[in-house]
Amino acid sequence: MIAEVIVDVAAHPIDRPFDYAIPAHLQVLVEPGMRVKVPFGPRKVLGFITAIKETSEFDPARLKPIHELMDVVPVLNDELLEMAKWMKIQTVCFEIDALQVMIPSALRAKYEKRFVLNAPLEDIAEPLRSYFEKRPFVRSQDAVEVYDLLKKELNRGTIVADTDISQQTAVKKVRMIHIADSLEKLESIEIRSNAKQQVKLMEYMKNHAGKAIESSRLQKEAGVSLPTIYGLVEKGAATINNEESYRDPMLDATIEQKQSLQLTEAQQTAFDAIERSLNTPKTFLLHGITGSGKTEIYLQTIDQVLKEGKEAIMLVPEISLTPQMTLRFKERFGDLVAVLHSGLSAGEKYDEWRKIQRAEVKVVVGARSAIFAPFQNLGLIILDEEHESSYKQDDSPRYHARDVAIWRSEQHNCPVILGSATPSLESYARAQKGVYELLVLEKRAKNQPLPDVQIIDMREELRNGNRSMFSIPLAEAIRERLERKEQVVLFLNKRGYSSFVLCRDCGTVMQCPNCDISLTYHRSSELMKCHYCGYDEPVPHICPECESEHIRFFGTGTQKVEEELAKLVPEARVLRMDVDTTRNKGAHEKILSAFGEGKADILLGTQMIAKGLDFPNITLVGVLSADTTLHLPDFRAAEKTYQLLTQVSGRAGRDVLPGEVYVQSYTPEHYAITLAKDQLYEPFYDQEMAMRRASGYPPYYYVVNIQFTHEDLMTVAGYADQSVRYLQSQLSASTIIIGPSASLIARVNNRYRYQCLIKYKKEPKLADVLQQLIKIYRSEWLKKGATLSIDMNPTSVM
Repeated sequence: MIAEVIVDVAAHPIDRPFDYAIPAHLQVLVEPGMRVKVPFGPRKVLGFITAIKETSEFDPARLKPIHELMDVVPVLNDELLEMAKWMKIQTVCFEIDALQVMIPSALRAKYEKRFVLNAPLEDIAEPLRSYFEKRPFVRSQDAVEVYDLLKKELNRGTIVADTDISQQTAVKKVRMIHIADSLEKLESIEIRSNAKQQVKLMEYMKNHAGKAIESSRLQKEAGVSLPTIYGLVEKGAATINNEESYRDPMLDATIEQKQSLQLTEAQQTAFDAIERSLNTPKTFLLHGITGSGKTEIYLQTIDQVLKEGKEAIMLVPEISLTPQMTLRFKERFGDLVAVLHSGLSAGEKYDEWRKIQRAEVKVVVGARSAIFAPFQNLGLIILDEEHESSYKQDDSPRYHARDVAIWRSEQHNCPVILGSATPSLESYARAQKGVYELLVLEKRAKNQPLPDVQIIDMREELRNGNRSMFSIPLAEAIRERLERKEQVVLFLNKRGYSSFVLCRDCGTVMQCPNCDISLTYHRSSELMKCHYCGYDEPVPHICPECESEHIRFFGTGTQKVEEELAKLVPEARVLRMDVDTTRNKGAHEKILSAFGEGKADILLGTQMIAKGLDFPNITLVGVLSADTTLHLPDFRAAEKTYQLLTQVSGRAGRDVLPGEVYVQSYTPEHYAITLAKDQLYEPFYDQEMAMRRASGYPPYYYVVNIQFTHEDLMTVAGYADQSVRYLQSQLSASTIIIGPSASLIARVNNRYRYQCLIKYKKEPKLADVLQQLIKIYRSEWLKKGATLSIDMNPTSVM
């Protein structure tokens, strides 16, 4: 028998299956989807078995045998192995990258160099013997000071160098004490009367006969030490076993079971439409305003799927959304729910993944990677906040969770629900064309009115002498809420890395004359640059529109806002939620639960607080700078701004108390801001689509972003230029190629970055031409230190 193995080496010539002989003693065990250690050149590497066959086109005598099997059961099922082949083509990635992304990081290989004894201990040099006395190998990092001696012994053959491959995290084991189930047996055990600890433990054991209990818990409850337990175990009162145990990511949460809510008429209509299609691969776009009760539809649809004996995947975009969302699912479905997101430790993720693999759970709630949950009988996949860019992976394989969900739905004949108050233009356009079925919720579930939104013109504030980052109406509204003991959310729109140049008198933002996109301010060179076409110009000293001198780059941070808040309302208790304050494990949950329990008056944060929060006491939301995302050099800038403003406004007035929102802007007349005020999605969609049609961007065109990097600027510019010329010669005349130009971040880790964009409607030769480009790169540029990355349908081209 022969196994086809994809090895853990990410390189183009190796991106194919290699044949390995299956040793006789492994033939009954080996299955596709298992991980193996195989010899590859002079070393051993990890690999995935993708197929098993009886013959090979190579000489069977020359096939190397599999060295070791790493799994007893496959870690990937046939569907996921098939998906890896599909992802390799769709995202232009290595198959090994697609396979690795489907398993938890705990299962990824850890490679460790070591020296193994290959002769009797007395045959090696005296100073080395102490290293090998305790075990037959020494890890490379533990023997640095005797490398010269090791080299001599390696040459003699008394020791050999080896690579140990193990997985990153082990299964957690706990010490379990199994108390004898016969009371007579326990009473027959003789204990000396002065052994007070043993007498005390025996009384406990008699009251808990036949039970299994973790040793740490037994010590605590019986008030005894570990040697006392061992003493009674030796006398036959109990047995000790090391048993597998799951790490629980929600150990501290108190969970009460909750029942389904009564659906409104609109919710019921949407639910019925999905229920009718539970066994068909159909995609629904659930477009419901903030607070319209989309989550309740998800919960009741999943309930229906579980009744049919199937499983469900529920994706949420931000890690900060997951604690609240997870709690809702645990309250409804209890222990049938597994949680997968980046806030868990590697061990917790591994345990949650094993629960799914062993079919101990039926529902997975998690971020992007949860789409690969190894379910065998999927009945439903949901992407909440489907417009979110975090559903797209930034590095290889650059997959979008939505595409993977739709692919899996076709394999399992089950529906996909894409839910959002502000759907991406691509999804809404597909719903308009009938590719997706559109379901609409126009009212909030409890019939509360949408919050009252005030747009504040910061140019006026400046003219009136207010140079603070808080406008006078917002400052007064914050003080008012503090007096009424209500809560405030302040949102700092800090999504972009770049600052733009803006006139604070008339609101003019410096734009590229060729691309209708804002120029990015570069502090080091005092230049404004366009990262699409490469145009640049010096920063002006006066505004070209109104000749004001108040023209400068724009950008601020959460710490500065916190300092200003302390001056404005010194009595307020402020919680800050940004990258710095949420670095530690569990920090999101702690901050949100503290705010939910009323331990703070103001929650200040970046986009991680813009969605999903559902606290009844929030009555005021302040958006400090609506313009930051609006003037990013990205064709999706207006769409992202509209989405963010709508989402953040939706945090206010979700319960009995009415909500109010203040949006501060230097361009208050922009359609993304004025239409977000009343959550008018259709007019925004029509206007933004007209802009996209005029400039030739998705959803009217598909886009591919190709990026090149090298340590030398002229070299990377040369490779990018050659590539563009090659693409122009191979692709059809209707395909547009923009660039090459420097990337938005022109240098990272001392490597210069260039990019070009391909825009096309139909391009049958694209996949072949890109593969050819990769071959040119592999044969010529790779050896010279260049890198090439291809991103199909990027969420951003910055």
